[in-house]
Amino acid sequence: MFTELYEAVKDLLPSPVAFAEEDVEDSSNVDEDKDDDSVEDEEEDDDDDDDDDDEEEAQDPLDELKAKYTETICHSFKHHLDECVARVTAAKEQEGYEDLEYKEDCVEEFFHLEHCLNENIAPVLFAKLR
Repeated sequence: MFTELYEAVKDLLPSPVAFAEEDVEDSSNVDEDKDDDSVEDEEEDDDDDDDDDDEEEAQDPLDELKAKYTETICHSFKHHLDECVARVTAAKEQEGYEDLEYKEDCVEEFFHLEHCLNENIAPVLFAKLR
């Protein structure tokens, strides 16, 4: 449920900041510095990981709680976000949209929904983790 909402909104959110060229070059040099022994160790670790795939993984309660609280306590915020997404989508389809000086986005509505979810889910989630 939440992932569908995010997929609908992600095009409306500002794009993430790209890495600086220096950071990208530094990370590529790390792989070259590894010696053959570490590569062999990684291959052995990969074999061990295959055994773990057979076991059933525990589900993250956060996804279930977000879906539940999006439809209950935070419903009004989701409603506002859905209206905004519909409004922005309709505006994008209109002629001359690219020439507009101000283009509405739904960042504010998205963050209101996230804030509501985080405020209400945190106590429940941490009580389960104890």
